[in-house]
Amino acid sequence: MKINLKFSTKGQIAIKNFENDEILEIFTRYSNTLKKKYMVNVNVPTDVNQNIITDGNLIIILENVECDIETFFRELGRDIKVPLKKRFDGKLDNLFKMEVVEN
Repeated sequence: MKINLKFSTKGQIAIKNFENDEILEIFTRYSNTLKKKYMVNVNVPTDVNQNIITDGNLIIILENVECDIETFFRELGRDIKVPLKKRFDGKLDNLFKMEVVEN
């Protein structure tokens, strides 16, 4: 399953404080942590996520999905706020909107 995470306006402002590689690392690390709680395999491919800041979105590939992906991404969004807040002044509400591109 291919998921497109479209960053909100504040989400785009927050990620501009990071390098592309840092964003990939953050999403990979926090996704891997959540995999222990949710039955899903997560892949954050580097080849299609070369310009996250410019594009304003991030592609994630899910396999063996045996959980509610809405809940998974809601919790991921909440967890991702922690490292992003370290370089962002202000309140971060919703960082991204999840869109299923391929099922």
